[in-house]
Amino acid sequence: MTHSVFHWLRVEAFVYATEKEDLVKETFSSLVGTDEFQTEISEGEHGNRMLILQFMASRQKEMDAVFGALGQKVLSDLTADLENRIDDDCVFYTRLDKQKAVQGEWAIAHHGDVISITGKVASNPAKKEIAVANMRNYLGSFAPSQAPREGAPEQAERSRT
Repeated sequence: MTHSVFHWLRVEAFVYATEKEDLVKETFSSLVGTDEFQTEISEGEHGNRMLILQFMASRQKEMDAVFGALGQKVLSDLTADLENRIDDDCVFYTRLDKQKAVQGEWAIAHHGDVISITGKVASNPAKKEIAVANMRNYLGSFAPSQAPREGAPEQAERSRT
């Protein structure tokens, strides 16, 4: 895509004291496509050390890296549920299962231990319906190529003779 799909896109995860920090950072890095992200040390509600990992994508290439990493299953699930994932302010929300992610699988989460992806979808005028359509087109751009299989042009040529 030549124009930016988002005004901003934020990816965020919490690393709790009971988790392997390096593993979560490595997983986060694989999602955002770089190891250059913010790491903030914080304190959990029980006084335990906690890290907050945050990546703000400012270029379309960075945004594409995030969505390109998710795989067809997640992209398909997101596309099917866009009406519920974009609010009236054109902000897109999704959460990925962090425990599955560290095991190498991207999946949409339905619980609290997540990697969150939030972004303001560009739409003019700023209406939910337009944002949903723009996001649907964007996610569709990651579909596998529908290029002809090898040999298909030859078969077509033979069928004409």
